[in-house]
Amino acid sequence: MKNSITIGLPSKGRLKDKSIAFFNDRDLKILQNDKERNYFANIENKPNIKVIYLHAKEIIQRLGDGTLDVGISGLDLLSESKKSLQDKIAIKQKLNFGSANLVVAVPDDWIDVQTIADLEEVAFDIRSKRNTRLRVATKYPNLTNNFLISKGVTQYKLISSLGATETYPFIGSSEIITDITSTGKTLQDNNLRVLKDGLILNSSAVLLLSKKKAAKLQPFLNSLG
Repeated sequence: MKNSITIGLPSKGRLKDKSIAFFNDRDLKILQNDKERNYFANIENKPNIKVIYLHAKEIIQRLGDGTLDVGISGLDLLSESKKSLQDKIAIKQKLNFGSANLVVAVPDDWIDVQTIADLEEVAFDIRSKRNTRLRVATKYPNLTNNFLISKGVTQYKLISSLGATETYPFIGSSEIITDITSTGKTLQDNNLRVLKDGLILNSSAVLLLSKKKAAKLQPFLNSLG
């Protein structure tokens, strides 16, 4: 359809609910399908707009390759993606939901480690005593690498986290972690604490658009205010 617009929204949880509310509040009422596992929706009286529910990470990919025009995802996921992908996506606006911080967290009983500078000392200590590097479990390798290197930490290696990152220090898979947290409660419950200068990224949900579709999207974006 000419001038058709495809919007990608997160497929589950609070991000999904808040994203739907964002459009509903702007007189773009999303018509929910009765089928529980239906991944498509329409907008009332806007036959040229279709909505697809996707994993938040996939929304970034699809905006990059141009199969989505507009999307809502997390700033953390955009910032973690390859620069070549980020260069194809524009941030229209930061939204007032989905707030979370990507942080460096260490076990509570590391009482001598309060800052990133202390972490470098521990890393050298581990290197000299065990001949291994400080292991950092994370789902955000690019952001973690960039942050640690910028702070002068060198003696570490990243461990790719596949599940509950906060458990890794206690099952012996890593010494410390970087993870996304909104309240800090999960970290506390797992006897971890954030370093004083351990904030890597302050994230939130963001409204994104495919740069190559920007001209076509301008009337629609104006309607969002």
